[in-house]
Order: sequence, then structure tokens, then C-alpha cells
Amino acid sequence: MQKIIKLHTSLFITGLSLLAGCNKTEFLAKKPSTNIVTPSTLSDFQQLLDNPDFTYTDGLPQESCDEYQVSYADFQATSITERNAYTWAKDLFEGNGNVSDWNGPYSNLFYVSNVLTSLAASDSANSPQGQFIKGQALFKRAYAFYNLTRCFCQAYDAASAATDLGVPLRLTPSVNGVVPRSTLQQTFDLILSDLHTCIPLLPAQHPATDPTRPSRTAAYALLARIYLDKRDYTNAEAYADSSLGIYNTLIDYNTVSTTSTTPFSRTNAELIYNTTSLGTVNSFGLTFTATFTSAAARITPEIMALYDANDLRTVLYFVKNTDGLFQRKRGYSGSGYYPFSGLATDELYLIKAECLARRGATAPAMAELNALLINRYTNTVAYVPLTAASSDDALAKVLLERRKELIWRNIRWQDLKRLNKEGANITLTRTVNGTVYTLPPNDPRYVFPIPQDEIDLSGIQQNPR
Repeated sequence: MQKIIKLHTSLFITGLSLLAGCNKTEFLAKKPSTNIVTPSTLSDFQQLLDNPDFTYTDGLPQESCDEYQVSYADFQATSITERNAYTWAKDLFEGNGNVSDWNGPYSNLFYVSNVLTSLAASDSANSPQGQFIKGQALFKRAYAFYNLTRCFCQAYDAASAATDLGVPLRLTPSVNGVVPRSTLQQTFDLILSDLHTCIPLLPAQHPATDPTRPSRTAAYALLARIYLDKRDYTNAEAYADSSLGIYNTLIDYNTVSTTSTTPFSRTNAELIYNTTSLGTVNSFGLTFTATFTSAAARITPEIMALYDANDLRTVLYFVKNTDGLFQRKRGYSGSGYYPFSGLATDELYLIKAECLARRGATAPAMAELNALLINRYTNTVAYVPLTAASSDDALAKVLLERRKELIWRNIRWQDLKRLNKEGANITLTRTVNGTVYTLPPNDPRYVFPIPQDEIDLSGIQQNPR
């Protein structure tokens, strides 16, 4: 029993300390920590959901993917976890606890559970504002659980999801009792149920001034991303259509400054839901110390070679360093260095194009792809639309553009898991100080271990590595 109390008291205190430490809203500033778990008004509920902690997502997938390289000196300068993520070591944390990729979503789920529990008991639960708050809470619960699956679960496979391990589905603010791991099917069933339930409760209009609050557009976009991850391409296309049917704006990159170090704003016209990927401790280009900055992370030459001379993404996404290699500019969603991990219209065009190609609709797939690319190429020369000789050719072109467009967006790791399930047979390779490291397709190391402090306290089942 002592173990159970310690586990959930730790989560409880973590949630309270994070809330108490944020003084950006009236509720968080005025409530003492002993009362924070009993919000009582709609304003209280909204301010809990507006907590900036909800805007941060996982860092390990970006640290582990094949979009960058670092020098040996910079490799040595960072933490054990980041070195191990970079080389796909089996013992990722080496006993280190307090891993934000695990703790962050569960702290957010603690806030959400408080809101949903207290709202259900409120006389205002059925008011328009109460229903909007419920919709936001369900969306954010789905978003948190989904991000946990990306790190700590296998790629979804319909043939094995009923027995594959999911994550603990903590749905109440209680600090008592251990919640075991669900199956992956149960986890995704809850995520999808929350999203389908929240859709009519959220506003349809695009949140142009505050993309950190979910909208109906965002719920459809997240459904499209999740169904793509599940390799359910029929539903992925349908929900991409639903989102784009409400909002489909693309930025003409000819209107964006090519010389600015911060070419995109935190409310740029393509953003649907704005979150950023927070580094686990100190990571390659994600979080920073005096000796290890974003300048350390170089985009691999193989990726830079994918772009042609008329592609404006080469000058808007990257800047050439004095060593002749490229590093990324500030984020897709403002001046911060943290990678954008949220939802945007460009991703939806690519989801739509991929799904069309997969069902043999070659010409429509290329039309969707060209609708995106004409906004990415310089208008000083005529844009030549891409064509495809077959649906397989169209799919290859879409996946190539997906890699180029969504670089450093915390998407590539999940794409690798999904595409290798499709038989892509992608092997990752890195060389560090003469030692070659490889990650074969469908390797158990694509699933990160649950932090050992959580295993010790709760006794839940560890992932094999």
C-alpha cells in the first residue's frame, strides 16, 4: 500500500506544483495549492485548460529520428538520455527518472480529470460555455493519451492491438490506486471516443488568434493523423476532408521573408492547433544549455539533397552554417527553438494526397500535392506540376514531399514506425566517433521504455527493448 500512495501522491504533487508555479492566469494565481483540486466555476475550469503545460509534447521521438546529426564533441556535451536516444541504446534512461515524455502527459491528464469531474457536478455543465469546456477537456485528454502511445507503444496493428500493450488510462483525479496498462486497442478506443464526443462541443471556426485552444477543425485534423498512424487510410482521408472542408488555408511561401531567422509566427495562417515538442532533459536542438544549442544539430546532407533550387523551404526552414552544413531556423510556430508538434493544414493536404494514392486515385493525389507545392516554390519561374505514372509512383512522390515538408515537426518517428509496418524496410544508421549504430525496421527500440521510477512505484509492465 505504501507503494501505491507514493506513486499517486507524486503525480498529485507534480500536478499541484506545476499549477502553483504558473501565475499567468487569475485562477492559478489566486488558488492555494491545498484547494487547487476543487475548481468550482467555469472560469476556473477554463483557466486550468489554458495552463501553458498543455502546449508541450514529447521530445524523445524527435531526438531519435533520422532528420539530423551532431558532431562528436556536441554528442559528448549533452545528457546520458539524449546520447542514448541518438544511438537507440536499449537502456535509454540508465536509471534517470522524472522523464517529461511520461510525466508531462499524465500531469495534463490530472488537470483534465479535475475539470471533467468538477464540471459534471456543476450547475453550469450543460450551459454553452460548460459544453465548450467539456469539449476542450476531452480533446486534450485524447491528445495526451495519443502522445503517450507515440512514445511508449508499438505501432498500431489491427491484428494484434487487442493484446499489444497500451498505457494506463487514468481517468479520475484520485490519488489512490494503481491503474494497470490497458491494451493498445482499449487506449485507441478511448482516444477516438473522446474525439468523436468533443466534435459537436467545439466551435467550427478556425481559432486564428488562439490556436492553443482546440476547435472542431483541430479534432478532425487529429482524427486524420491518428487514423493515418493506424493505417486506416479510408478514415484518414475522410477526416482530412472534414478538417479541410472547414479550413484549408496555405501560406504562399513567396510572401514570407527568406532572410528572417524567425520566418513564421505563432499564429501563422496554417496553424490549427499549436503545441511544441519539449526536450526530455537537454536535447539536440530542443532544449539548451550554454554549451549545447540548436546550432549543434545539423540537417543531414542526404535530406538537404532532396530539395531543388527553386524550393523556398531550403531558405525558410534552414540556414547554412560556417561549416558548410545546414541547421534549422526558429520554429514553424514562432520564435522559439522548440519544434512545432501541433496540427496544421499542410499536413492535412499530405494526408489527403497519400490516402488518394493508396486507393489508386493517381490524378487526384497529384492535384492535392501540387496544391501544396505551388505555395512552396518560387514564383520567379513557372511552377511545373508533378505528375505520376502510377498510383505507386504517386505514393512515392507524396511520401517524399511529406518528409521534406514536415521535417522537424516531431512526425518522422511515427512515420518510420508506420511505414515499416507497411513493409518499407527503412533501416536507420548513425556513426559516432567511428562507431556505427543501426536501428532495423520494426525493432523493439522503436518503443521507448517506461521510466524506471514509474515501474518501481506502480509495478506496471515494462516495454521490451
